[in-house]
Amino acid sequence: MDNNFNLDFDLISKELCLLLEILKIEDENSIKKLSIELPKDIDWEKFLSLTRHHRVYPLIYSKLIKIDEKIVPSHVIQTLYNDYKKNTFQMLHLSGEMEQVSKVFTENQIRLLFLKGPVIAADLYGDISLRTSKDLDILIQITDLKRADEFLLILGYEREEIPFGKWKWMNHHVTYFHPQKRVEIELHWRIHPYPTKVPNFNELWERKRISEITSYPVYYLGVDDLFLFLVEHGARHAWFRLRWLVDIDQILRKRITNNNLLQKNQQNNHSGGQAIILASQLFNTPINQEMHLLSTEKRSRKQAQMAYFFIIEMGNLNELEPKDNLANTLLTNMKKYFSLNRYLFSQKSNVHKFIFIIKLFFPSSIDVNTLKLPKLLHFLYFPLRPFLWFWRKTRYKVLK
Repeated sequence: MDNNFNLDFDLISKELCLLLEILKIEDENSIKKLSIELPKDIDWEKFLSLTRHHRVYPLIYSKLIKIDEKIVPSHVIQTLYNDYKKNTFQMLHLSGEMEQVSKVFTENQIRLLFLKGPVIAADLYGDISLRTSKDLDILIQITDLKRADEFLLILGYEREEIPFGKWKWMNHHVTYFHPQKRVEIELHWRIHPYPTKVPNFNELWERKRISEITSYPVYYLGVDDLFLFLVEHGARHAWFRLRWLVDIDQILRKRITNNNLLQKNQQNNHSGGQAIILASQLFNTPINQEMHLLSTEKRSRKQAQMAYFFIIEMGNLNELEPKDNLANTLLTNMKKYFSLNRYLFSQKSNVHKFIFIIKLFFPSSIDVNTLKLPKLLHFLYFPLRPFLWFWRKTRYKVLK
């Protein structure tokens, strides 16, 4: 991409550079080149930590096993294999649960679309083992919310406790967890938080696709809808996990999305340009002329530069040494946390910013999980909210 805009790769650690180079491997020539140029002073423990943080260890393993085993330490390959195997079982487990939930909902006239998980792993990578997923994301019509909730509870799921029943305007999904199956489901009634403009369910349903990985029909987003969903989702999280950008890379390489899609959808214009810049510079993703035009916009470049910082820095947030001074560690993490939130705030429109500020004053399910109070005392979450927030930030690592 020749647009006179380049990210500063001098800021990237050797380990992250290696990670990016491995993700870019396409053929045997790429493998040979990497084998020759592989740095000898790689901190392999840090490298493994990065593969986990960015959730790309299945892809990394699938490519590293093609490299001369004398170059990469055997314990690194073995560790990646163990992670890869564990993820494969997880994805198979989620696939089975996905099919069961789809069957129960469909037989009870509840239409549902799966947003992520095994369906897009198979769609984008051709193999469910090559992408990670910790849960199932399901989209339904808001009018089916009560019945969907009832059926999930019948299936043995437990719903997160939400104070004041503020589902519809304060959130866009609610989380369920099955204690025996160890499966988490996010039940969405909007694909993005309010007030982001989103297509209605019927529009998405008309463009749906059927997955080929299950015997019972399982439906997921159409090609263009999936691309827009992933673009907005990644931008909303500052792309701090490379897995989200690898998804974009896969879509653009396959040329399976509409060339003029983002230009027609102004809401996703800047986020799309940001994603294209990051993917093309980090993975050498080929882009066509229409996509290139989006990457030249000033706001897209600014957002790409800001997100680039988090891609580099967020991988180090969980690497806290016991010898580190607790106060310094906390201060560093808090600074990064607030920097991330400044970025996220800058992404919002004025309406979004206003609603975001209003939401800060309302308790959430996280507050309920931090301190359990009987329903009669839920009103206390309002004055306790800042104290609960501070308590969490002093005890948990940011963005774990």
